[in-house]
Amino acid sequence: MPFIRFLAENARWIAGGFLLTFFSAYGQTFFIALSAGGIRSEYGLSNGEFGAIYMGATLASALTLPQLGKIVDYFSVSRVVLLTAPMLALACMLMAWSHVLVLLVVTIYGLRLFGQGMMTHIAMTAMGKWFAAQRGRAVSVSAIGINFGEALYPLAFVSLAGAIGWRNSWLVAAAVMLLVALPAIYLLMRVEREPQSTVTRKDAPAVRNWTRGEVLRDPAFYLLLTGVLAPPFIGTTIFFHQIYLVELRGWEPETFAASFVVMSSMTVIFSLVCGGLVDRFSSVRLLPIFLAPLSVACFVLSISSAVWAPFVFMGLLGVSYGFSTTLFGSVWPEVYGTAHLGSIRSFIVAVMVFMTALGPGLTGWLIDLGVPYPGQIFVMGLYCIAASIVLFAVSRQLAARDASDGAEALQ
Repeated sequence: MPFIRFLAENARWIAGGFLLTFFSAYGQTFFIALSAGGIRSEYGLSNGEFGAIYMGATLASALTLPQLGKIVDYFSVSRVVLLTAPMLALACMLMAWSHVLVLLVVTIYGLRLFGQGMMTHIAMTAMGKWFAAQRGRAVSVSAIGINFGEALYPLAFVSLAGAIGWRNSWLVAAAVMLLVALPAIYLLMRVEREPQSTVTRKDAPAVRNWTRGEVLRDPAFYLLLTGVLAPPFIGTTIFFHQIYLVELRGWEPETFAASFVVMSSMTVIFSLVCGGLVDRFSSVRLLPIFLAPLSVACFVLSISSAVWAPFVFMGLLGVSYGFSTTLFGSVWPEVYGTAHLGSIRSFIVAVMVFMTALGPGLTGWLIDLGVPYPGQIFVMGLYCIAASIVLFAVSRQLAARDASDGAEALQ
């Protein structure tokens, strides 16, 4: 099916998924980190202390998500949105009003759980269940909402905060969530798409529906996580400590903020490219290659202090992000089926949230201990190389397993 025709026929559901990921930005690290300087100053926190608070609140949200995320298997998407969006708006209000450290922890917990966690979980679970033969395209177009957010929000928030202050900017975010995002997403997704799970690629083997318990006992699942979660771990770490990195390198804050546009542009392009490749070849076959650009990106950022370095880093990060966002939504139904996808993905998203919590906390602690931040980034590049080797092995294992399962299904 031509791409334009696909978009036209599925516009409401794709647009709903796009808006879910676009407004998930309020709970994403890059958005929260835009207020990091003000938060550390007003609460008297060091990089390590704020990182520890952020890690603790995010870990709490990760522990909550596997239970909360299961509701997508039992209630309609629109009803889950009616719960999630107001709670995210409330967390934005708390960020503006809180002056007590305990409330700051509660605020970050709410932003991470309902923003990064539930908003993206709802979008990707809906696309995974509602699409099959065109799942890669559906996931890729929905997923780039966050990249549009990464392109638009940093400069917009910095400008708005300069005019009305960072706290009042969070009140504006809450108002937009309640008055714009909530009604738009609800109206788009209140009519659910007829499931297309029985329609697959012509060469795709039959996939049985795994339960979450079966998935958690599958060794290949954990090998997949080592690679698929590398981009959010690394990206979150860099974004969280962006103010420190800018000061360390002597860059202008506006320079680093502008580099987000490069990352977002590359992510959008390669997310769409990956969507087409997934529909043609499968997610599993693409796994071994998508971390290579990220490894180079880390090496560049760790070595160079040139003004062009953040743009090169962000461009290469965008390539891996583009592949990662699409693969993160498409590989799980491809490998484990769709019947229990909400339950399975809620656990996966919880692990992702855990990893994005670990990154800022661990690196902040190492910074306070005097471990050079560029050296830490270099090690991240080495990890990407190692993870690519692991993914190459596991992709071959999964391909062989799927072929075996398909053969048994035909007997």
